[in-house]
Amino acid sequence: MADSLKDAPLFKAVQVEALVVMKIVKHCSNSFPTTATGSIVGMDKDGLLEITNTFPFPTVDLANVEGGHQNDASALAAAAPRAKANIIYQNEMIRHLKEVNVDANNVGWYTSATMGNFVNASFIENQYHYQRENDRTVALVHDVSRSSQGALSLRAFKLTPNFMTAFKEGKFTTESLQKSKLSFKDIVVEFPVHVHNSHLLTSYLHQLPSTPTDEDVVMPTSLSDLQRDPVKLPLHPSIDILDLSIDPFLEKTCDLLLDSIESHYTELNNHQYYQRQLAREQAKITAWQTKRKAENAARVAAKQQPLPEDEWQRIFKLPQEPSRLEGMLNAKQVEQYSKQIDGFTANVSAKMFAVRGNLLPE
Repeated sequence: MADSLKDAPLFKAVQVEALVVMKIVKHCSNSFPTTATGSIVGMDKDGLLEITNTFPFPTVDLANVEGGHQNDASALAAAAPRAKANIIYQNEMIRHLKEVNVDANNVGWYTSATMGNFVNASFIENQYHYQRENDRTVALVHDVSRSSQGALSLRAFKLTPNFMTAFKEGKFTTESLQKSKLSFKDIVVEFPVHVHNSHLLTSYLHQLPSTPTDEDVVMPTSLSDLQRDPVKLPLHPSIDILDLSIDPFLEKTCDLLLDSIESHYTELNNHQYYQRQLAREQAKITAWQTKRKAENAARVAAKQQPLPEDEWQRIFKLPQEPSRLEGMLNAKQVEQYSKQIDGFTANVSAKMFAVRGNLLPE
């Protein structure tokens, strides 16, 4: 059975029940700005990962902890999915769900994000913790700030097989990255998310009364009348689209983008410092080897025993190359911010071009 599941094709999309979406949104909104995490359960069926239930991880109360502050709470909440106590709690909850005949297959975890900022080491470690045991798991990311603007932001991610292999080996050097051809674009892969309603909820939504457009409403006489002329919902005018002010969400995203670029340049400077240090040590080693060869040539001419030429390994110590993982994560986060800004500026640019005739002097 395990071999057949392993050889089966992976899912291509993620289907989330509406009740699960409401639970995730409520938990993340109540915990904001602290990171909220939880477990999701469901099943993989015909290339579709169905998420049917969820439950949050217990939060740590820092009120009685000496020196506790907001950053500690966020760090503990971000690392909650791989904490030993929460793993035991998750297994116990899944066992209880199985007893009441509910889907009890763990299919990943969810986390909250702010302004699209979720690509970090904690996110990678959590997803690796789930994905190394079961490849059919995803990480749901709910952006609380973006959803507060009126549009639900719920995305599903999974680590790529190449990145899983590199993260397992723990080697993110320049040589290993060149050999595996791994870049920041190969860290995670995103899956389309579909929100699914039950048949009972769908029937209820269709039965919600709407304000009639005419005083005399002609009732349909048969099912064919409904199919031929479906019920039209009244249009609600929105004046917000006429607002020419810059979206504050766009301004904050630009600030975060600049911070990520600065962090990326810091990582590049650290790597350049390592390269300069390595070049200096290699120059010293080359000079030492040249001197030793000249000494050995003189000793051989004097019929003396030559000195060993591999002592440089004991005398000199080459600097260790820093991991390139943090730089890759910064580059991926910059890409996420750039995509968000690209989506925001599309509407703003259209408004600016629409009114440019009035803005330009005659």
